[in-house]
Amino acid sequence: MEEATRRPEVELVPIDSRKLTLRPDEEPELDLLLDREISQSRALHVLQLLQNSGVECINRYDMVRICGDKVFTSKALNDAGVPTPAVKVAFTRESALAVIEEMGYPVVLKPVDGSWGRLIAKIENRNAAEAILEHKSYLSSYYHSIFYIQEYIHKPDRDIRAYVLGDETICATYRTSEQWLTNVARGGKAINCPVTPELEKICSKAAEAVGGGSMAVDLMETPDGYTVHEINCAMEFKGSMQAVDVNIPQRILDYCVQKVK
Repeated sequence: MEEATRRPEVELVPIDSRKLTLRPDEEPELDLLLDREISQSRALHVLQLLQNSGVECINRYDMVRICGDKVFTSKALNDAGVPTPAVKVAFTRESALAVIEEMGYPVVLKPVDGSWGRLIAKIENRNAAEAILEHKSYLSSYYHSIFYIQEYIHKPDRDIRAYVLGDETICATYRTSEQWLTNVARGGKAINCPVTPELEKICSKAAEAVGGGSMAVDLMETPDGYTVHEINCAMEFKGSMQAVDVNIPQRILDYCVQKVK
């Protein structure tokens, strides 16, 4: 990202949120803030304060709030008519177990927040369900007692990550793996994926559903077409840089400059 900012009209000012202090009445001397924060909670607070002080933010608070919570993302996609795996949400381990039994095995249990494929479980039988639900119910964060249960999609040994800026899908990769999880952070391999009109259309619709901006849309292939299973608002692209011909950080910067203009 730093190399992409070497242009005379852009002054890059790195901001370390660990050292940042803000007042509600403060008016920072920034034209635009590009959110690359790892901490979801810090990102939301900084974005809210700066956005309400007149700073253009990519992404905006509302979009990050939706995409940072899988329940909110599923609701937004469903309301917009975007194909997405069936999801049920439960708030006790007893009701979660009943939902899993009703949906049928296997199902995928995900934390409502988080990334890199962490704490995601493919549950294949009742014994596994009871053990995992009990374990999650004793974890400290209340988020772990919100049970997000997603339909398991029988997909090829890959899924798709598409990179979207505004209403344009700039590139995409297949993420392949011998395991059922295809995250590059978990050992998956990125291979170039052509951006077809069908892929472009569903990605644009998904991006619009959550408020637009800079994002990675994750999709799976099914006999009925694509289904969107997640959207990442602070998209990571290191694992895809060798697989595509597009300079992703440069395109992000171009998008930011255009938004300021």
